[in-house]
Amino acid sequence: MSSHKPSFTLGVEEEYLLVDDKTMDLVAAPESLMAECSAELKDQVSPEFLQCQIEVGTQVCKTVAEAGADLARLRSVIAKIAGNYGMAPIAVSCHPFADWNKQHFTDKQRYRELERDLGGVARRMLICGMHVHVGIDDDETRIDLMAQFPYFLPHLLALSTSSPYWKGDDTGLDSYRLTVFDNLPRTGLPPRFSSWSEYQRSVQIIIDSGLIEDSSKIWWDLRPSDRFPTLESRICDVSPRLNETLAIVALTQSIMHMLWRLQSKNQRWRIYERFLVDENRWRAQRYGVSDGLIDFAKGSVVAFSELLEELIEVVREDAMALGCWVEVQSARQIVENGTSADRQRAVHAKAIADGASETEAQKEIVRSLIGEFTEGLEYHRKSEVVPGHSA
Repeated sequence: MSSHKPSFTLGVEEEYLLVDDKTMDLVAAPESLMAECSAELKDQVSPEFLQCQIEVGTQVCKTVAEAGADLARLRSVIAKIAGNYGMAPIAVSCHPFADWNKQHFTDKQRYRELERDLGGVARRMLICGMHVHVGIDDDETRIDLMAQFPYFLPHLLALSTSSPYWKGDDTGLDSYRLTVFDNLPRTGLPPRFSSWSEYQRSVQIIIDSGLIEDSSKIWWDLRPSDRFPTLESRICDVSPRLNETLAIVALTQSIMHMLWRLQSKNQRWRIYERFLVDENRWRAQRYGVSDGLIDFAKGSVVAFSELLEELIEVVREDAMALGCWVEVQSARQIVENGTSADRQRAVHAKAIADGASETEAQKEIVRSLIGEFTEGLEYHRKSEVVPGHSA
């Protein structure tokens, strides 16, 4: 294992949906809108699987504050340009009432191949996520941290949940997105590898079989990036509010730093059986932060607020070293105020109580999501972004 300290740089990717600002329904992005976004944001913006989606990626950032400033700039530009077309972006993992059957694919070779390879599973992919890359330069360190980090994936998922509705129905889940995504192959919690070479050998078998061209088509909740020397957390729903995104990014970076710090002292986080972590993954998917996760040491379900306090304490030293202690502590507000899934249900309930029809109540949810997309952006844009390349 390398004694060299990782860079712990950050790259954050968010996927957004575009809606008509009058009907609140999804709308395909015209080529001219994408061209305008690309002219201003260069390679930090790209089309996604469906024409109603748009993806952004930050530059390589040294701190969470830098990532926040860059995301604030990206969100601002996309909101401004979309507004000129009578559209608005929302950062949510499932649109409350849109029908996946009525969406159109982006005409790109990669997406045509996905549709061909995955069949009907691909056509339901009306979902958006948020990915956090953390710079872990050494291959063996990256694979070692990948074995330990999954314990925390359910915690991060719970904080991010933003997809309770699907085709107009309350699914009862806080992250229905994951239900859709898990239908794809090569998803879910990552396997455990003893070394980088074992990981490479395993991936190469699938590549040599002609099933995938590279490891970018491995979609585990946590994976070594195919393009960058990073460990990439992919489990989270996308968060409507930037503040909540940054709390999750800060926790992700701090947990990785904590695991490396233990490793540097010849210690490590206990690795639990995958089926136990999977149980917590399901609980996070189902309940968000409103019900607890299993504390494996205690053998009982513990309130999420209590688990979060323990986690914040565990990474305190690391968050301070990384300069993201404020953002880490802000995760408490998600538990206190509820996740996006909780807020969407509250907006719906209030609209119905005020006499709105079901259709109008669902549109009211989208209106609230439009408002949250640009919430607090000016505050974050005051931070200075250090130029880097897209991640």
